Amino acid sequence: MTDSKSGLEAFAGSLRKHGYAVSSFADARAAVEYLCANISGETVGFGGSVTLDELGLYEALGGNNEVVWHWRGRGEEERSRVAEFTVFLTSVNGAALTGEMVNIDGTGNRLACSLYRPRTVYFVIGRNKLAPDLPAAINRARNIASPRNAARLGLDLPCAKDLRCHDCNRPDRICRAMVIHMRPMLNAERTEAVLIGADLGY
Repeated sequence: MTDSKSGLEAFAGSLRKHGYAVSSFADARAAVEYLCANISGETVGFGGSVTLDELGLYEALGGNNEVVWHWRGRGEEERSRVAEFTVFLTSVNGAALTGEMVNIDGTGNRLACSLYRPRTVYFVIGRNKLAPDLPAAINRARNIASPRNAARLGLDLPCAKDLRCHDCNRPDRICRAMVIHMRPMLNAERTEAVLIGADLGY
């Protein structure tokens, strides 16, 4: 694996080749300042994301936008207002240097909003999400990000105990759908990856 700086540069180049807008920042503060400067007067939806939480983006964007996030309010409210979101922020569970982004979801709200409706979608990605290729990015999503999220939620799942995927059929399984973003969706006016040279989220 390349070092984090050259890895982010390679990932950024692949994303641009695929048609994404890309912004890169050496540290988290600069990324937050950039997003606050570019998102104002919007109805902003948040996907469940430790990365966004660690960055404090809900609070940072709340002053100049209407921000809706099920981690900070009622999940049903977020689901009922999805059609109103003009901007959506999320992160990824795995990012391939070849330019694909992988996300796994349980209820589907995060995946759905990243695919349809909001005119602007931001993927906020720390350097620790990088993987050499798509199979490695999928493996990262399944065997690093998802088990750690299950453990964070205090779920009694086998993956939460040994931090590896068992592809279980438990009724409380949180890995129920996976999306691989290969190119920006046609319905979005802008899809941007905000890359940060710091370890963020799982």
